[in-house]
This record gives sequence, C-alpha cells and structure tokens, in this order.
Amino acid sequence: MNYIPQELEEIYRKVNSGQRLTLEDGLVLYAAPNLNAVGYLANIVREKMCGNVAWYVRNQHINYTNVCNKLCKFCSFYVPPKDDRGYVLSPEDVQTRVREHLHIPISEIHMVAGINPKLPYTYYLDIVRAVKEIRPDVAVKAFTAIEWVQIARAAKKPLRDVMVELKEAGVSSIPGGGAEVFSDRVRDDLFWTKADSDEWMEVARTAHDVGLPTNATMLYGHIENPQEKVEHLISLRELQDETDGFLTYIPLSFHPERTEIDNLPGPTGEVDLREIAVGRLMLDNFPHVKTFWIMNTIEISQVALWYGADDIDGTIQEYEITRESFEETRQVLTRKQLVDRIVEAGRDPVERDNLYKVLSTDREIVEDGPVGIPEELPVIS
Repeated sequence: MNYIPQELEEIYRKVNSGQRLTLEDGLVLYAAPNLNAVGYLANIVREKMCGNVAWYVRNQHINYTNVCNKLCKFCSFYVPPKDDRGYVLSPEDVQTRVREHLHIPISEIHMVAGINPKLPYTYYLDIVRAVKEIRPDVAVKAFTAIEWVQIARAAKKPLRDVMVELKEAGVSSIPGGGAEVFSDRVRDDLFWTKADSDEWMEVARTAHDVGLPTNATMLYGHIENPQEKVEHLISLRELQDETDGFLTYIPLSFHPERTEIDNLPGPTGEVDLREIAVGRLMLDNFPHVKTFWIMNTIEISQVALWYGADDIDGTIQEYEITRESFEETRQVLTRKQLVDRIVEAGRDPVERDNLYKVLSTDREIVEDGPVGIPEELPVIS
C-alpha cells in the first residue's frame, strides 16, 4: 500500500518500529474511515508474527446444558431453570456424542454451556473423564471463566484447587468466552448477574498459574463504544504481560436474532474486519488472532486472514451457542472445503491442535465428507 492516510501515519511508524499502541491509537483505529488502511497495518503485524500461515483445527463442540441462570440479554442459547426446553447431557450422553465422530481424527473437544446451578461438582469431573475414556488422546478445552466460577461454587473449594483437579481429570486448556466487554455500563444493562471483569481476569490469572493456557474474547456489535473496546483490549494485554498465558484473541460478532435486544442491527462485515484488525494491532503480545467463521461467515473470514487474523477455527462439530440465531444458514465445512478456502485466500493452511502444535501442512485434501453439524440447519420458527 503506497498511501497511508494522515491520521494513521504515526501508528504506521509505531507498527514498523515495534512500538506498543496506546489507548488513543486504538480510538484512532476505530475512527479511521479507511478500513483497508487499518487492515494493511494489521496485516504487517500478522505477517511479522505468523508469516503466511493460516491455522485450523478439527474439533468437536459439546454444549452439555442449555439451562442458565444468568439471563444475559444478548444470548439466544439459554433457557432459564425449570423451563421445559432445558436439557442436561449425562456423562453417558457425552460419550455418545464423542462416539458419533470417532471416524474423524479430531484433536480437540470444546465443552462449554450455560450456568446450571443444579449441577454438582462431580458432574464436571465426570463429563471430562467421560470424554477422555472414549478419546484419551484428544485435548479437552473446557469451561469459560463464568463456568469456572460456578464450578468452584458448587465444589465449595478455592478456584485454584478446582482447576488443578479438573486439569488432572483431563482439561488441557480453557476457552475465552464470558468476557463480553469489560465495561460496568454494558454489564449493568446486558449481563448484570454475570461475573465482572475483575473476576474474569482472576480466573484467567489462576488458570495461567496452574498451567492451563486460556483464550480471550470480546463480544462486539451491541451497545458498546470504542473507548470500552480499547480499554478491554488493553486490560487483556496487561494481563498477558503479567502471565503470558493467553493463546488466542477471538473477537465475537453479536447476532441479535432471538435475543432480548433483537431491535439492534448487529455488526456489518466492515465492523467484523475492523474488530479483527484493531485486536491484532493492540494485542502485540498475543500469539494468535482468530476469525470465528461460524459467526463471521467463511467469506468474511477469508478476507480477515488479510486483516490480522491467522486462525480460522475449524471443522466444528455440533456448535449450538449461536446456532438458533440463524435461519437458513449453512454452518458446516468439510476439512477439504476449509483448506480450499484458506488456499483460495492466498494463505498456507496448517492443521493444529489446541496448543498450536503442527499436525498437518497438506494443501491437497481428499474429500472426507461432512464433518460439522447438519449441512442445512432447520428453520427455527
């Protein structure tokens, strides 16, 4: 790119010299009218850190309960306690889900769900062990920070002790959900019963201390403002300076359908790309930035690989969390389709495990059939 807009010249100099961006720089990036220029800056950082690689994973999602007492206004997945639509998967049910995909060489099983106050501590140990019994070699990435708070409460034990015990049971990393936006204003309006930012950060800090790497997210496209988003990113960056325990930053696109705030329009593709780019530029100490194709669409995610993202997630089995917020939306890709999309975007596909160990660099994939949730989702009425 031969032309850098005047308002981005100082940031361009900082990016090229490896200087850390400030809160004011973050606000400039959100306000800059030239999205391509912001993406160009993010791509400089992305290629310095990751070269031309685009990571993906073969994984399975298991959402063990949809019962939740947090009542978040932005969520279309949960049902409140005592609702007839609620479900809880038994350890045997979890094993059935795992067995359904034994023909696929999955390297990661991702388990998250609602906050169900009826579940005892032993339940969480049992479902992790249930997975490892069927697939002992698979990595279990389990429980958001909000779930960990509930698990410790159910156990009546310190969080650290609970993490050590679940790590021994088979948990090897922690997803990044539940962070939403670190803003008291947003929390008071949208998720007032949930753990606040200090508690979320303490869960991550404790996990890093016991040797459990975690990920981090930010939910955008609702009522948050740029100042709150930049402050969120700086908080994550400061904790990473302290612990070096985060693997990946994943900006999550809000989908308003069937939520309590479905009057909001939700983010556009321009917003999706800007969030990825700003995240990459602000989080100079995060090894990876992910575009979650289920939420962003595979088409936006292909472009995002040039706007700061180096990870496109994976061949996700049975994803439910935002599933009901879509109508006639295709939410499955075979491994071949995913690799082909990465190659089509001009990047080098690399299959990974949950800790970014290289599993395959193959570009020519034999069609292996659908490995995600059903190819056409039902229309939810």
